[in-house]
Amino acid sequence: MRYLSRRPIQIYVNILLACSLYLSICVFGLPSIIQGKSIILNLDSFLEKMAEYCRKLEGVALQFVCHEEIKETIDPTLDVMQPLDTVDDWHLIPPGHAVAAQILPLRKIYNSYVYDYQCIRSNHIIRETRTLIEENGVKKNVPNSVLKTSVVIIGNALMAPVGLFSEAYHAYFDYAIIGKSKIEGLQLIIIEAKPKPSAPKNRNLFGKAWINPETAEICKIEWNENRIGNYEVFEKRAKRYMRSPRLTISSEFKTEKNGIRFPSRLLVEEAYINNLGRAMVRSKTEVVFTNIKFFSVEVDIK
Repeated sequence: MRYLSRRPIQIYVNILLACSLYLSICVFGLPSIIQGKSIILNLDSFLEKMAEYCRKLEGVALQFVCHEEIKETIDPTLDVMQPLDTVDDWHLIPPGHAVAAQILPLRKIYNSYVYDYQCIRSNHIIRETRTLIEENGVKKNVPNSVLKTSVVIIGNALMAPVGLFSEAYHAYFDYAIIGKSKIEGLQLIIIEAKPKPSAPKNRNLFGKAWINPETAEICKIEWNENRIGNYEVFEKRAKRYMRSPRLTISSEFKTEKNGIRFPSRLLVEEAYINNLGRAMVRSKTEVVFTNIKFFSVEVDIK
């Protein structure tokens, strides 16, 4: 009597089970255990809730003040490597001073600043004012101060979810749940937004968001930005370096008022990519927002 091997049958069963699981995920979402609860991770549901939040954010009128504590590290290697006549656009050199790039030391430069910061948003326009109160440990009092770093604009971080997840931009992106992560013990999911091949070429914005799967709140967002204020500074540098600029911004949103989440910490990395695709990081900037005081946060959804 001949006996049929059970191995091929088991293989077929495994294949059928895998196909069934794949179809289930496509239709119902990815099941997961979040903080002891079984939650269906449905991408479309999250996108709908995030689009609703973006509508609130676009209609918000607000006014608040806080301390803006900035620490930055600059690596001048690329500037030393390139033959420059002047480096007038460096924020760390006083305006009107021209310094030959060849004499810059190959050591990292560290700066710190503290500002009294005020932000007003009305009629969809953000206005920012700053008073410099400390620079590299020295007390200052400079009203209407110009920001001494090139990369930090809190308004961009506050409105960042709109450019990635508002309903108006859904046609430009492919979205995917790409993983899970923990921030301060809270289990979050990560949703990535990548531009579609058909998206306009001037919209090379893309990023990721860390989402609370129970509330769909955005706790952290990371994006690459080419429309940040002063971006022409980075384009000029990139041209001198014969590289492409890349700004990566990561913002945490721990402060909440009237359903709007505000940046609590901001990290900015300024890098330049050579023709081999290798990145050289020129600067890293960390901003922490403290002592925040709200005067008004009003949401008008139309």
